[in-house]
Amino acid sequence: MDSKFKANDPVLFIDRKARSYLKLLRPGAKLSIRGEVGSDDIIGLEEGSRVKFSTGETFLAIRPTYAELVPFLPRAAQVIYPKDTGPLLIWGDVFPGATVIEGGTGAGALTIALLRAVGPAGRVISYEIREDFANAARKNVATFFGDAPNWTLRLRDLYDGFEETGVDRMFLDLPEPWRALDVAARALRPGGVLTCYVPTALQLKDTCEALQRSAHFGQIESFETLLRHWQVKGMSVRPVHRMVAHSAFIIVSRRLSDAAPAATAEERQSFAAAPTGVEDDSIGAPDDSDE
Repeated sequence: MDSKFKANDPVLFIDRKARSYLKLLRPGAKLSIRGEVGSDDIIGLEEGSRVKFSTGETFLAIRPTYAELVPFLPRAAQVIYPKDTGPLLIWGDVFPGATVIEGGTGAGALTIALLRAVGPAGRVISYEIREDFANAARKNVATFFGDAPNWTLRLRDLYDGFEETGVDRMFLDLPEPWRALDVAARALRPGGVLTCYVPTALQLKDTCEALQRSAHFGQIESFETLLRHWQVKGMSVRPVHRMVAHSAFIIVSRRLSDAAPAATAEERQSFAAAPTGVEDDSIGAPDDSDE
């Protein structure tokens, strides 16, 4: 990607009232918003250019960031929005070169984020039971990410098990992720991270309790993210009236080793507890030994 628009690039056109319109630069095609402009007239321009349409109205033209792209993705199901995608990638500890399983693709929003995070040396395997969702994900990844030879989409019920073993990270966006814990444990390597995404408090409860009962998982942590934008216009500095509050709960846990001796009930309770902070003052604490 460079500073100049290329054929088939997604472009965000922004008008004087900050309203956004997503278009694709198909060679030879006309783009219509309020008036028209040819895609060929925009291909080769630099990002951040101002483009005049046939009616004389001028729009700012930029490539959409991931956060700007997701709300525009064609979809039949709710997408995971950027306010949750960031925490999912960080708490789920996705790294370049990782092998990641995604359970439930939806429109492919998280798929695109995972592909960006693992890089060309990594691998993403998505499991989706609904063919219409799988087709939508394929189209969105092809259109808004591009070629993804390191992405595999399997059209099957993941509750029946995963084909892969030794996987680094796993994300489950399912109504009943607790039903998949046994198959998830068989696919994840020891130390691997399992991240579940559920919208309701009852799903949160059922998932956490199933993880706590499981001998395969520990270090269970759950949270939600809240996002509040601010308006800064002259002397008006205040929160915007609408806030993106609850969307879903994020539950993170670690795959424990099966080679270790079976834990006692007391140890299981300890291993299952959410981290409360670093207690070893030798890590990150000032050295006061000379005082």
